Amino acid sequence: MPLRSSTRWLLCFAGLTAVACSSRQGGQAPKVPVSVARVEHRAVPYQIGATGTVEPMRTVDVTSQVSGSLLRVHFAEGEEVGPGQVLFEIDPRPYRAAAQQAEAALLRDLTQAVNAAREAERYRVLAQTNTVTQEDYEQKRAAADALAATVQADSASMSVARLNVEYATIRAPIGGRTGRLQLHEGNVVRATGTSLVTINQLRPILVRFSVPAAQIPDLRRRAGRVLPAFARASRDGAVPAEGVLSFMDNEVDTTTGTVLLKARFPNRDGALWPGEFVDVTLVLDVQNDAVVIPAQAVMTGQQGTYIFIITAEGTAEQRTVTVTRTVDSVAVLADRIPPGTLVVTDGQLRLTADAHVDIRAGPKTEAAQQ
Repeated sequence: MPLRSSTRWLLCFAGLTAVACSSRQGGQAPKVPVSVARVEHRAVPYQIGATGTVEPMRTVDVTSQVSGSLLRVHFAEGEEVGPGQVLFEIDPRPYRAAAQQAEAALLRDLTQAVNAAREAERYRVLAQTNTVTQEDYEQKRAAADALAATVQADSASMSVARLNVEYATIRAPIGGRTGRLQLHEGNVVRATGTSLVTINQLRPILVRFSVPAAQIPDLRRRAGRVLPAFARASRDGAVPAEGVLSFMDNEVDTTTGTVLLKARFPNRDGALWPGEFVDVTLVLDVQNDAVVIPAQAVMTGQQGTYIFIITAEGTAEQRTVTVTRTVDSVAVLADRIPPGTLVVTDGQLRLTADAHVDIRAGPKTEAAQQ
């Protein structure tokens, strides 16, 4: 009697199920695809990261000490100037005339003082022989002393007048980059008035940053040592500048709970610019022969932190580890793991103990390739 269509379908399904079950029982579980990296033993710096602000080593507002018409500006805005370079020239003619007048007054009073001193000396001799009275001598002596004091005052006036002539030529007190001009040629300059230009010293340059007060003991233990510092600007392609720690404040900011630090950078290429924000890394020490793995290889579970390592048979083995710190993208372990050991960096969530792996990315061993 021919079989019904539904009966035939049931028999076929049962046969396929039996074949599938037989296949699963006779084969291995599928391999888990993972990415791996090798355990490394290398020197790792112990460092502090912070955000800093670039500031000039020195800033000077150039002002005039004399008043007058601004005749010439000897530099362009934003130009680099050297110490002692002539920046401005104020009309010196009134000050030269005053200097000549002071010099003439000094010569006049000096001549009178010399004659008065001679007259006083002559009267001193005459007074000893009673040719003149003592009172006459004292009057001559007082006149000579008064003229001598006048000469001193004239000498001081002449020095001031000559100094004003020098002040009419304004020179750069420091070397650096000039800013925006406040006054231009033809303007009247007032003594001790508005700043004519601001000069920022860019070489060397400082970076100001703050670190938590908890870092103070580490910093104090390394007092007197040269601590390297690196500053990277936020601009694309910026290369980190290398400098040294140069200043630690003597108090903690009670508002932020941080302490102010400054690092000095040569800035020979002028990459660091006053006012910009930079990422600062202060290196306190270097840990030699540290055990490091990619930070993404570390997992966290109920028992703490752990990793998966790949055995010589190509299976995954879970191992508990202790992470002492993370530097950039690597984790520093307190555990001694042989260098070259393969650790899983991607695919951990699909792994179980003794699971076979299929390494899709990273270094491979012959056992793992089988």
